[in-house]
Amino acid sequence: MLELDASQIQMGRVAADKGEALAMLGDALAAAGLATPAYLEGLQAREAQGSTFLGQGIAIPHGTPQTRDQVLRTGVSLIQFPNGVDWGNGQQVYLAIAIAAQSDEHLHLLQLLTRALGEGDLSQALREASEPAQILELLQGAPQAMALDGQLVALGQPAEDFDELLWQGARLLRQAGCARSGFALGLARGEPLPLGDGLWWLHSEVSVERPGLAFVTPAQPLSFRGEALRGLFCLASQGEAHRQALERLCDVLIGGRAAAFSEASDSRQVIEALGGEVPPDWPCLSVPLLNAHGLHARPAKALSELAQGFAGEIRVRLLGDSGAGVSAKSLSRLLALGARRGQMLEFSAEPAIADSALPAIRAAVESGLGERVEPISEALPEVAAQLQPAPPVAPVAGSRLVAVAASPGIAIGPALVRTPPEFHFDEQGQGLEHELSRLDTALAAVASQLQRLVDGAGVASIREIFSAHLAMLDDPALREDVEARLAKGASAEAAWQVEVEAAAKRQEALHDPLLAERAADLRDIGNRVLAHLCGVELPSEPNEPYILVMAEVVPSDVAALDRQRVAGIVTARGGATAHSAIIARALGIPALVGAGDGVLALAQGTPLLLDGDSGLLRVAPDAAERDQALHEREVAQKRQEQAHARRFEAAQTRDGVRVEVAANIGASGETSEAVELGADAVGLLRTELVFMEHAQAPDQAAQEHEYRRVLDALDGRPLVVRTLDVGGDKPLPYWPMPAEENPFLGVRGIRLSLQRPEILETQLRALLASADGRPLRIMFPMVGSVEEWRAARDLVQRLREEVEVRDLQVGIMIEVPSAALLAPVLAREVDFFSIGTNDLTQYCLAIDRGHPQLSAQADGLHPAVLRLIEMTVSAAHAQGKWVGVCGELASDRLAVPLLVGLGVDELSVTPRSMALVKARVRELDSRQARTLADRALTLDSASAVRALVAEMH
Repeated sequence: MLELDASQIQMGRVAADKGEALAMLGDALAAAGLATPAYLEGLQAREAQGSTFLGQGIAIPHGTPQTRDQVLRTGVSLIQFPNGVDWGNGQQVYLAIAIAAQSDEHLHLLQLLTRALGEGDLSQALREASEPAQILELLQGAPQAMALDGQLVALGQPAEDFDELLWQGARLLRQAGCARSGFALGLARGEPLPLGDGLWWLHSEVSVERPGLAFVTPAQPLSFRGEALRGLFCLASQGEAHRQALERLCDVLIGGRAAAFSEASDSRQVIEALGGEVPPDWPCLSVPLLNAHGLHARPAKALSELAQGFAGEIRVRLLGDSGAGVSAKSLSRLLALGARRGQMLEFSAEPAIADSALPAIRAAVESGLGERVEPISEALPEVAAQLQPAPPVAPVAGSRLVAVAASPGIAIGPALVRTPPEFHFDEQGQGLEHELSRLDTALAAVASQLQRLVDGAGVASIREIFSAHLAMLDDPALREDVEARLAKGASAEAAWQVEVEAAAKRQEALHDPLLAERAADLRDIGNRVLAHLCGVELPSEPNEPYILVMAEVVPSDVAALDRQRVAGIVTARGGATAHSAIIARALGIPALVGAGDGVLALAQGTPLLLDGDSGLLRVAPDAAERDQALHEREVAQKRQEQAHARRFEAAQTRDGVRVEVAANIGASGETSEAVELGADAVGLLRTELVFMEHAQAPDQAAQEHEYRRVLDALDGRPLVVRTLDVGGDKPLPYWPMPAEENPFLGVRGIRLSLQRPEILETQLRALLASADGRPLRIMFPMVGSVEEWRAARDLVQRLREEVEVRDLQVGIMIEVPSAALLAPVLAREVDFFSIGTNDLTQYCLAIDRGHPQLSAQADGLHPAVLRLIEMTVSAAHAQGKWVGVCGELASDRLAVPLLVGLGVDELSVTPRSMALVKARVRELDSRQARTLADRALTLDSASAVRALVAEMH
């Protein structure tokens, strides 16, 4: 991304003409190491194609696509010409900004300059500037205008108190890009200002990206501090951008017209009352931008000149954006859009000129605005055909597919294959009333479907998910946006699809992963409505328990499954440590992942036999295979019942080696169930939920209450607690973090906690204070160096001088390969190790466990991962320390013999798996398990290891 600083600027230069100026700029780029001397030819060629004069004394020379190979690295060089240079057509340039860019990074610079160009004529000030700092100040331009449009207004929102309304306003500002994580907390710390007539004002300058004003009203009148609460203004404050809107608000209130806000029926009323820019109700059209390098200077100039040929106003915006758009006659405003190839441009024109202007604009954009372009869908058809993957071929009857065992158990049933549906419809509708009636009918039908799902759900989490879907379906802001498109002539299908997709993309753009995940829910609802509008029949569930087959399943999909209806799950992609697989295990649904795209081509109702223990999928099995599977399932059921009956007995091998089997839990309320299911201890208490349930970092008392609940329920059994493990991949709303290109390799776990030692200290104090003589084990996550361990340990030692704890051990999680390699050093200082095999596998094999294609290869039984485990156990035992495994590998039936053979002392698993893991340990002889582990370490792949264990056990 291009940025400007004073070192890039040469002041007070003189050039006789444009050619000499270009030569000076080429020399400057070469001297800065940004481009070769030959890049000058690109600057000259670009000027021959069309002037790079931007306006107000500024030109932005840059090369052609053919000379991008002469760019060494992206950057800019600026030269001031106080006497001016004739850039052609009488246009005088006082500042030339030469750009060396390897792709289209210069679009960002054009956006940066737009605000400056919109504030009067800069040419004289650029000419008279004597210092680089003055040039930079001029180019920075005026402060950003305050965002105030329809997406920042939410009327009739479900809210029970002031805080809920506050969070709604903060959410709108985050979705609009005005604020980031941490803004809501800053807003909550502010002092609400009553404006009268039930209206309130709140503002914050914390975590503000750009100024914006949101307004939310509750579905029913509320009260706050003894006064009515009918509406709340939330301001993301930055500079003086909000002054005009605030003055307008005061005028409305003084004039006794508060009802314009508290009783508003649509966002347009609110925006108009505040003096905001409301999109005009003009004829419009949408057309894709085909230019390879986006709407850069040359095509933007052609478009502005075309628009200037019409007497009325023409505006343009990116499809899905709110606001009135920008004038198509303004070159600088067009450049500020930053439009790229493939994006949809939405043009609107005054009714008097629309019939002539809009067709002309469509033709000009589709023809490339003076550049050679290729259609999006037809570009290089022969190359596209070569790159097009072959359609998946369904496996034939009798096939045996090897997949990744994700959740144990055997399932038999017909396939229900869910693939994204295809919808075909006309873009233009048959009139507002007709399309609105069709939409209302579809919405009512889908609402009825969802209500039946809510009423028929036997699990609370399923009811909650579909209840949330019902609320999304009735979202007034979404309805308002769809109706606006219908009024412009769109069909019900087109209007609904565009607005749902725009809303989903806004969700995906959020820094908060939990909120961003709701994009999938929005698209699911969107598809239900589109299916009704288009008459597309979505696959119906078989009458008998079925096997769900999908490309990949997200956690919300799994959580929404009816355990009585879904016998098993098969995915084409994914790995055993994906979150969806973890949830499937927690729900006890047999599952296979990574079965290949061929399963997506299976005919609906194809009989399937899924073995979640061996990782095999049989397609249309014969009677003998079905009978064998039914027998195996009966045996497995008996094994489960027998294991459950002995769940309180110790897990001890046949030759007397004791292995502790503990529970992984995420909340204090899960402890009692874990004890009832046979837990020897809690081997992993994830403390993130304690922090996520609060609007700000929980104090010591709040945390101590939760930790005491766990220790009380354990009744003397050990508790192993992982300190807060968050980061860029799972941030907290009150702990803002900059976006990271790869958060899994960024600031997370102990790295983050050491940056905020006061939060870590509060958590440690709460843990120590809650112990009361009971066995407490504290471990730090994502430790990668000895220095990190010692910094955390020293904090515990200091606090122990203040809080007496009789039975305390302090250790670390082995999740990073460097920690395993340093185990001989760390083992001298820690009390224990707990191996997190999910992350250890991911980092060891350099495979993102959520990757759609590679995650199936992220297998913790890979010999490389097993070697790291062996190294860790050997180092710990040499120092008399114990080692646990708390990743999903600990509950893998084929992995348990190897982990016992490697000497692991504790296996911490989901509560549902504990009885079977204990039973598995009792089947083993530790000496034979050691021999098996030694053989596994000599193998070359995870599949070879699994085959070895399957053969022996």
